[in-house]
Amino acid sequence: MYWTHGLNGSYGGAVTASREAPTAPPSAQPWAGHAKGSRGYRRLLAALACAGVATFAQLYSTQALLPRLSGDLGVDAAQAALTVSVATLGLAVSVLPWSFAADRVGRVPAMAAGVATATLLGLVAPFSPGIGLLVVLRCLEGVALGAVPALAVAYLTEEISKANTAVAAGTYVAGTTIGGLLGRLVAGPVADVWGWRAGIFAVSVLGAVAAGGFITLAPSQRGFVPANRRARAAQPAAAQPAAARRASSLLNRRLGALYLQAFALMGGFVAIYNFLGFRLELPPFALPAAFTSLLFLAYLSGTFSSGYAARLSERFGRRAVIIASIGLMAAGVLLTIPDWLPSILLGLIALTAGFFGAHGLGSGWIGALATTGRAQAAALYNLAYYAGSSLVGWLGGLVFQSYGWSWLAAGTGAVALGTAAAAAVAHPATGAVRRSALPRAPRGAAGDG
Repeated sequence: MYWTHGLNGSYGGAVTASREAPTAPPSAQPWAGHAKGSRGYRRLLAALACAGVATFAQLYSTQALLPRLSGDLGVDAAQAALTVSVATLGLAVSVLPWSFAADRVGRVPAMAAGVATATLLGLVAPFSPGIGLLVVLRCLEGVALGAVPALAVAYLTEEISKANTAVAAGTYVAGTTIGGLLGRLVAGPVADVWGWRAGIFAVSVLGAVAAGGFITLAPSQRGFVPANRRARAAQPAAAQPAAARRASSLLNRRLGALYLQAFALMGGFVAIYNFLGFRLELPPFALPAAFTSLLFLAYLSGTFSSGYAARLSERFGRRAVIIASIGLMAAGVLLTIPDWLPSILLGLIALTAGFFGAHGLGSGWIGALATTGRAQAAALYNLAYYAGSSLVGWLGGLVFQSYGWSWLAAGTGAVALGTAAAAAVAHPATGAVRRSALPRAPRGAAGDG
């Protein structure tokens, strides 16, 4: 989900971006960003959409196949879920290194290198003879895919006008839901006919096409300034050690609340999706695998909610809409507890809509709240996000196997409600970013609480 962060001004691809001067000289007028509706804005969003498909289709390609993997490789549900958890773990540990590398080489070249490498690994992974090698290759694939979520928000913030960053970030997150949905919907039906290996391979082919789209569409960078040039341009009185600047991203209470939100909500969300298929293939439902893969169509509610939440935030503020979105997620997960299929389906839709509404606003808010070390702040958000996916997503399998679905769902709902309470305490009712600093921003679009 991070390709939309690459909306830019000039129209060369990633290769062109690496050869051109990334910014104007320090004396030139600062780059104000692409305005909403401009050609550069549309190209950037389209490029990030392609990056999102390439990343998230491949990252979660095995999630719809976990029951098949479990049966074919002779492993239990939690072990099969490692193919998802290690990929997200690899992504989590790589986002900070990717952010530092991109500070030097640029956002677009780094993202292009990451998705290309991940696609190559994804094409090899289906030929693994057993779970061990498959897990290793999935972990490496996650490391490569870390480039996109690590850099998309920083890229978007640098290249889009400040008045439109909230809406652009919501649009980007909506695109990432399409990527995740496509990966699952392609893998499931293909696996029904030719097996899980063919399912993973088909998703990697889709990723290769999407990666090519990103490289072709991504505009060259106009708002990016290499780290060494930023250091030379800094005023001596305002100079601050790099370590101290980046530490501010960890010590800021509001950023910390967003990191906690990312860890807790993503972890619970992945745990529910990882193991709901196992539940529905058991009595009293005993549904066929082809049907359970269709559950991922609930992702379409997230495609809608991420953009809609961004628009609501312009009226009510990010804080209020984030809290409401988390509440919707908690209500949705509790609706999955009864052994009644309509309730489960409704709960899954509400869970997904609430999660992506909160995530879209949270990821976009990082760029507005981080005044220094923006790429590192975004990377820390993604570190928390994918660490939650990896750790909680795997631990959810242990809870499910030991205590059943009710305990997994109730625990996930309780964690979501606790996260909403933390957001209410950490974020003030009014934004920390002064409107005078962002003269043309609509209400809530540039850091309003």
